[in-house]
Amino acid sequence: MYSRRSAQVVFLSTMLSLKDKDSPIVRKLLDAGCCARCVLRFCCVGKCSSYQLSSEDINRELLAFLSEADGEQSHGAAEQTQTEDPPCKKLKLDSAPVGQDGSSEASAAHTEPKVQSEICVACLGVLQDFCDLSYTKQVCEVVRKADYKFGSLVLAVSLPAQLSVREHSCWLHIKKEVKEKSMCLDKEDVVQVKDAFKWAIQGMVGKELGTPVLTNSLFEVSVGFTHPETEADCHFLATTCSDCFKPTKNKASVFTRMAVVKALEKISDAKFLRHYPCPPVRPASKCTPLDTTCLHASVFIAGRYNKFSRELPQTPWVIDGERRMEGSVEELIADPLLSSFRADGFNFSSSGREDVDVRTLGNGRPFAMELLNPHRAKFNGAEVRQLQEVINASSEKIRVRDLQIVTRDAMGRMKEGEEEKTKSYSALIWTKKAITNSDLDFIANIKELKIDQKTPLRVLHRRPLAVRQRVIHSMSASYLDTHHFRLQLHTQAGTYIKEFVHGDFGRTKPNLCALMESEVDILELDVEVRFTELPETGVREFRI
Repeated sequence: MYSRRSAQVVFLSTMLSLKDKDSPIVRKLLDAGCCARCVLRFCCVGKCSSYQLSSEDINRELLAFLSEADGEQSHGAAEQTQTEDPPCKKLKLDSAPVGQDGSSEASAAHTEPKVQSEICVACLGVLQDFCDLSYTKQVCEVVRKADYKFGSLVLAVSLPAQLSVREHSCWLHIKKEVKEKSMCLDKEDVVQVKDAFKWAIQGMVGKELGTPVLTNSLFEVSVGFTHPETEADCHFLATTCSDCFKPTKNKASVFTRMAVVKALEKISDAKFLRHYPCPPVRPASKCTPLDTTCLHASVFIAGRYNKFSRELPQTPWVIDGERRMEGSVEELIADPLLSSFRADGFNFSSSGREDVDVRTLGNGRPFAMELLNPHRAKFNGAEVRQLQEVINASSEKIRVRDLQIVTRDAMGRMKEGEEEKTKSYSALIWTKKAITNSDLDFIANIKELKIDQKTPLRVLHRRPLAVRQRVIHSMSASYLDTHHFRLQLHTQAGTYIKEFVHGDFGRTKPNLCALMESEVDILELDVEVRFTELPETGVREFRI
């Protein structure tokens, strides 16, 4: 017959998603010094709402669960006794050894465990003292002060690596019980501290900030914990599994969580137990929370720019630590964007680059900019057009067009196939020898001229020494006077035009000097930018 006591056990186990066979594990973990939420973790409770209860409520329910489970066992034993002949009194005395306090060992086996108010041996207090509204409010206050604009967030948690060691020790502590009860559980089924913490706190965070907490979001709020007292917990693994710990430049310690987890997967149970206590030793202090930080994913904005000045570098011009010119193309574009997006910094990229004294005309050179950690990320089309107008009004040296927010992939695609691209140039040429209009006729007949260019002297300090073969696809010349003409070139991308004209002391062969049998030099150079639009995709293919 289904008793009232059985119904109570079922009700309590349903609230915490526990099963009757979990009771020995619950008792053993509580006796070992685990907190209530860690007990749920090791019982593989995957119900988020169970972790959202207060620590006091979970403790109370666990004790009630154990009490009812013990009562059910006693009630079942009593019913069985009533149907059997009374055992011999002498046999009972012989079979039930008496403890020092006079109680039998049989009754001592079911003494009520003591709920741990001290620091948890498994999570070091993370799931005890930092899953409440007080800590939640501290985190949310930091987020509010950071003044980001966001519609959702993801909660990131950083935990001390030694928690993995302590979790492994606790798992070995209950492993025998799991096997004896024929429970289909494995260590991989244990809920991670990080997940339990998120389940416990993310609802309160979302309510405080008025925004959903998701598993994936462009805005990340990071919390972390440290526990210097137990940092040495991991050290024995460096001796037993030395190949798992490799020094890296970017890590302050070799004992990263991934390295520790890898070592724990490799070490045998017997070897682990020889070096580390099971269950773990209770700590004297709880974890210390690290500063809460906020980070928004980068925003990528792209467009095209024209450069009209011959005294403006594309990027800041710094030589030997000294800045040579004020301003740059990237700074003129970036300053208004940084201000509007309230970003911490930027990375500038473009499809090629022009020299400081070269103008960029035509439809403009494609560029893209990564805005780092923007505090505001969403702009509509009208707002982006307004940003473009602000940039253009800030200086007469440049002009931006087709400004738009793009994806990260757009920056990579802009660099693809640069060697296969072609570029068009217009150059003002001076000749030492007097020329006539007819002296330039041969230039138009030159097609697909292959040239070899050794790294120019002017860029040798920042480019490796090499000989690069390039192609001059076509040229044409417009006579100006006896010592000047305008040269139009259509070339393979990456061709050094200045060096093709004057020869760079013979480092470019053939060159225009050799072709004209006269000393020539370049006075002005403009790059002409063109693009075509692919109607089937709406993507612009740029040609420079």
